[in-house]
Amino acid sequence: MLNKPPSLLRGRFAPSPTGLLHAGSLSTAVGSYLEARTRGGEWLVRIEDLDPPREVPGAADDILRTLEAFGFEWDGEVVYQSRRHHLYREALDGLIRAGRVYPCTCTRREIQARARRGIDGLVYPGFCRQGCLPERSARAWRLRVDNEPVVFEDRLQGRCEQQLEHDIGDVVLLRADGFWAYQLAVVVDDADQGVTDVVRGADLLVSTARQIAVYQALGEPRPDYCHLPLMVNAAGEKLSKQTLAPAIHSDHAARELALALTRLGHRPPDEAGSLAELWTWAREHWSLQRIQPAPVTIVS
Repeated sequence: MLNKPPSLLRGRFAPSPTGLLHAGSLSTAVGSYLEARTRGGEWLVRIEDLDPPREVPGAADDILRTLEAFGFEWDGEVVYQSRRHHLYREALDGLIRAGRVYPCTCTRREIQARARRGIDGLVYPGFCRQGCLPERSARAWRLRVDNEPVVFEDRLQGRCEQQLEHDIGDVVLLRADGFWAYQLAVVVDDADQGVTDVVRGADLLVSTARQIAVYQALGEPRPDYCHLPLMVNAAGEKLSKQTLAPAIHSDHAARELALALTRLGHRPPDEAGSLAELWTWAREHWSLQRIQPAPVTIVS
């Protein structure tokens, strides 16, 4: 993996091109950007385009244009996950050689028939842990987990703990449809890019213990985590393409940026009206202590 100066803080923003930027993703970008910049660190942008059936044509380019129009400045070139399959293959092959993963032949229907509900979907019952049926070919690869508590301190949400075997089950790293699983790709990418601080939305808090398990299996140091408050609509649903969250537009960039800062507990003064003035004010006043971890309701 990538070597970097030990004192260098490195954050990142990693949107998926399944839709355009909305108020929730803008808040995540603002929070991760300011947390990196105000601590003297670098800020990277990565496009997580590993699920072609769900991607919106042109969304990746639109996301980058919107970030530029809002005044974000990132370090280095934009990384695209779709160009990094060799890294994920190398990581999985290493885990196979180390005996940390196993092939799984189970169908979704078979799992649904026997699995119980966990904290993030169905808990895999472990059918293939001792070996899959010889007449069936592998559909997926899973990381073998145990029930030792995975504990970490989130910089905003506080102490978090999961027992993966009980709460989640063995983690899919390569999906049955042949696509790389998010839990593997995000860890490989963050480790390869030297990311030290992951600042993202609280919807991904439930995935963090799984990612820590992948870091441990790969022998890589895990980053520090900070999960920003979830942006929800009036019905309490996470803002997303699926909940019809409206896209933000660069012709209202200053207003949208001021709203994003306010939702993160940093209400700018009225005299900070331009993008440059807003960013200057935000850099001078940014503090995680001003952010409440609870979800923030956005009424469109």
